Amino acid sequence: MEKLLVANNVSKSFGDYTALNDVSIEVPKGSIFGLLGPNGAGKTTFIRIINQITMPDSGTVLLDGRPLEPNDIQHIGYLPEERGLYKSMKVGEQALYLAQLKGLTKQEAKQRLTYWFDRLEIGDWWNKKTQELSKGMAQKIQFVVTVLHRPKLLIFDEPFSGFDPINANLIKDEILKLRDDGATVIFSTHRMESVEEMCDHIALIHKSNKVLDGKLIDIKRAYRSNTFEVGLLTSEKELVNNEIHERFDVSSASFKSINDELQYKIKLSATASANDLVSYLTSKGQLNHFVEVIPSANDIFIETVNNN
Repeated sequence: MEKLLVANNVSKSFGDYTALNDVSIEVPKGSIFGLLGPNGAGKTTFIRIINQITMPDSGTVLLDGRPLEPNDIQHIGYLPEERGLYKSMKVGEQALYLAQLKGLTKQEAKQRLTYWFDRLEIGDWWNKKTQELSKGMAQKIQFVVTVLHRPKLLIFDEPFSGFDPINANLIKDEILKLRDDGATVIFSTHRMESVEEMCDHIALIHKSNKVLDGKLIDIKRAYRSNTFEVGLLTSEKELVNNEIHERFDVSSASFKSINDELQYKIKLSATASANDLVSYLTSKGQLNHFVEVIPSANDIFIETVNNN
């Protein structure tokens, strides 16, 4: 798969503190790439290097196959976690000003702003001052300014912070559409449910080091544990319960059901199959629930961080 952004062996220190230690990351074109990690892991430093706010001490960053250059900032849209609109300036004037800083003419900026203001139903905000807007309203404006110049690379740092569920879903859909229209997205968040919904690839940085990366689906396969959630309806509950505990590696499960079932998580050995388990369980009663426990992005995040 063709890569839009490639970081090779990037390191950055601030005095005695190492923010990034020999980090290499490849971001495929047309993907939503989740940049994950605990607070202080080094994610923001990496994003600032891409935006040329700070320079790496060593290593290289390539954009579209060539070294990152100062004018490449025109091809990048960055929505930082800490928002920065001018409070006393009118929304429309401010959006026009910021769009022109990204290389758009005033006429181009006005046309594109009209499109986005209509699309997000915020046209009546044009003459409001930023200080009159709620946090969520201001974030909508910054989202528009970030994507307005149609950059090839978009970087969103906690883009849903401050949004109510309806507007968070609206912005999520817009990000997915931008990806479908050809943009490449780096998405940094602590909301693992958003990672599950949106990200094709992820990288996890912990204590300044990259500790995990790849396609999310491949990482989930690597972390699966041959564990199944089971609901079994039987008239001999005590007998079957004892037998299952003797035969399998069992832990408790809790899922909603209208039946009075035995509920388990059963972990099989590497050589046992789901079919073997189903055959056994159906010989003991009515199997009402049988689901493989696939590790979530949140499970993987916690396990990897705790093991590193």
